[in-house]
Amino acid sequence: MRHGKYPFIIGFLVVPVALYAVFVVAAYVQTFQLAMTNWSGFGPITYNGFENFRKLWDDELFWKSLRHNGYLLLLLPLITIAIALIFAFLLNVGGGYKGGATRGVWGSRIYRVIFFFPQLLALAIVAVIFGRVFGPDKSGMINGLFPESWQPWLFLADERWAMTCILVVLIWQAIGFYVVLFSAGMGSIPQEIYEAAALDGASRITLFFRITVPLLWSTIQVAWVYLGIAAFDAFALVNIMTVDRGGPNGATSVLSLMIYRNAFEFSQAGYASAIGVVLFFLTLFFAYVTLRFTRRESVEV
Repeated sequence: MRHGKYPFIIGFLVVPVALYAVFVVAAYVQTFQLAMTNWSGFGPITYNGFENFRKLWDDELFWKSLRHNGYLLLLLPLITIAIALIFAFLLNVGGGYKGGATRGVWGSRIYRVIFFFPQLLALAIVAVIFGRVFGPDKSGMINGLFPESWQPWLFLADERWAMTCILVVLIWQAIGFYVVLFSAGMGSIPQEIYEAAALDGASRITLFFRITVPLLWSTIQVAWVYLGIAAFDAFALVNIMTVDRGGPNGATSVLSLMIYRNAFEFSQAGYASAIGVVLFFLTLFFAYVTLRFTRRESVEV
């Protein structure tokens, strides 16, 4: 039986490993290769070394897009996790300790469905909806709430606020999933811990910061990585919602949009691949730093 163990394991692994190598690893290798070329997407491939990366260094739009991704990377995980944790706590523990178990606020089951609803919508649909919410004239939902004498706000057409509008939509779309994720984590916390804290007279704020957050730390860590990766994307919203796709004047351009436009609009597949390589290493670096510096000893429950 032991003699046939390894052929049995290899037989199960060979197909998925082969598929992963062909469709994932090979794609990465090809992207790294194309980043060293000036290929337009058609015709022969000519290698130009690190010329695309030197061009990136001097590209003002690249640095502007990188700042926008950094803006999302700083605020999207922080705000989303904070709001989702508060909502999840209210839905699971906010009602206090009664009858031998913690309970959420009144109507918590209905609120779970409401919070999760944005996850049922494709990002393209969300972008179209909020494109009208932030409409720059009276046909926009927000501007339509004000009197006729009120000067409409430009929102997405204003360089000062366009990126903030994208951030608001990303947070709105993401919160529901993380409310459910944190609710599942809170459901696994033994009731005896909350019972002991309640007997000691702990307030809801104490329960949140001294019990819930420490015991959910590994889940929060994973959520931070996922949201950080989402912050490096934001392609669908920017491509559909914004003025001139990344405007006005590059005020909402992000790296993923630069990759798309260079590859499919400007016929600069080599340059787009170079941006993709930079984005790949930025994402890996972010994930490493997050997991490295937020690591804590696990709390046994």
